[in-house]
Amino acid sequence: MKITSAMRDASIFRNLSDDEIVGMLPCLNAKEQHFKKNEVIYRPGDQVRKIGLVISGAVRIEKIDYWGNRKIISVIEPGQIFGEAYAGMKTIPMEMEVLAAVPSVILFMEVGKILTTCGNSCEFHSKMIRNMVYVLAERNYKLTQKMDHLTQKTTREKLLSYFSEQALECGRSDFDIPLDRQQLADYLSVDRSAMSTELGKMKKDGLIEYRKNHFTLKQGMLG
Repeated sequence: MKITSAMRDASIFRNLSDDEIVGMLPCLNAKEQHFKKNEVIYRPGDQVRKIGLVISGAVRIEKIDYWGNRKIISVIEPGQIFGEAYAGMKTIPMEMEVLAAVPSVILFMEVGKILTTCGNSCEFHSKMIRNMVYVLAERNYKLTQKMDHLTQKTTREKLLSYFSEQALECGRSDFDIPLDRQQLADYLSVDRSAMSTELGKMKKDGLIEYRKNHFTLKQGMLG
């Protein structure tokens, strides 16, 4: 299997060389799978035995209520994993819907083989177990970030909080987001129409520029 930049940058393979990663993949029963846009990866009720690492594309995790309303819980991007919570709790079925936000390539790995050393006494396995602890801490940090967005009082403040996070993560003032307008509104728990109106006002006020999913933060927002 070809080692990609997303695999090298993945927290779960932190401090592992390409050769070490290649050597571990058979121990993890790793398999690569391709998904079309909006193709479902996991459904509510599924028993999850493998975690997924996004090699390319993006994955949405959505909560569906009794009436069929959807709320985006998180978006998983290249180098990040998903499904680890349910894969680690064998008796609890998936409660979310996990789907490809765009055409995506996912590397699936058996969680049981990640958390226990293999029969080959793989010397790199202990590194990966430590990395898994790091990944869980990283996921908790991401949830804290989302809570920070949601606790902002106004739609504008929620948008600025989210855009600030995106800019800081990529190290640039211009960036693409993996969400369309409805998905962004769902993620921030705001009304789509009101959000679209607010985006227009923010552009008029010189805070942002945007075209489709590409956004640029202007210096004016720093003042």
